[in-house]
Amino acid sequence: MKKVFAFILFIIFFQKNFAQLKDWKLGVQLWTFHISTFKESLDRVDSCGLQYIEIYPGQKLEMNSNDVIGPKLSIEKINSIKLLLSEHHITITSYGVVVCDNATEWESHFQFAQSLNIPIITAEPKKEELNLVNALAAKYQIKVAIHDHPKPSLYWHPDSILQAMKNHSNIYVCADIGHWVRNGLNVVDCLKKLHGRIIGLHFKDVAAFNKPESEDVHLGEGVCNIPEVLKELKRQNFHGYFAMEHEVNWPGNVKDLIINKKYYLQQIEKLK
Repeated sequence: MKKVFAFILFIIFFQKNFAQLKDWKLGVQLWTFHISTFKESLDRVDSCGLQYIEIYPGQKLEMNSNDVIGPKLSIEKINSIKLLLSEHHITITSYGVVVCDNATEWESHFQFAQSLNIPIITAEPKKEELNLVNALAAKYQIKVAIHDHPKPSLYWHPDSILQAMKNHSNIYVCADIGHWVRNGLNVVDCLKKLHGRIIGLHFKDVAAFNKPESEDVHLGEGVCNIPEVLKELKRQNFHGYFAMEHEVNWPGNVKDLIINKKYYLQQIEKLK
């Protein structure tokens, strides 16, 4: 009887563990394909075998058009994006990185995200904008995930993100692990500091520690310690998106993302 009970507990644990990992959404930040139009980028996403994307403001929508991703798009163009996403079976996980100059601009980005049913805006608001952004997030039911760029960015260190989230219940974290390494920070320690508030990642590996200009390399070939990153996220019961970035080899980086995806899946199997 004890063996049967132990086996049942094992099955429950395995199912819960597998369900958590299955919830992880592996996709790509479309800046990785910024030399292409949005429409062309979706073909490249298909070539990678991915179905999740983070879109960014300013990407040209299609050839022979002046329309770009963002609040100035007409309803007609927004509907054309929805149709393209449906045809490619691709889902937008997030939108960013958004930086604004005034309240009107901020609200326009929330309205745009709402029009495409985007659940998260990745952003770097100024300190004096945090109350506004938190209120808009509540109004539009869209979470805000603060992103970290290298020094001297306001949010280069997780302590500044912790301070920004204080008393702002709608503000979370998009952890750019590559930039943390470029800033000379231990990635796993940073993740631990932000436990429970991480809802997305800009997922990359970089060649060298504490070098702001260090280039992206394939996952597992750099100094970001990807296996430990995934292990820590699993420990935190993370549920969210991985927006892969590979900001080198711009014309041919589809093959790099395929390599990264393969490595990620191998590591996920080990976590199971």
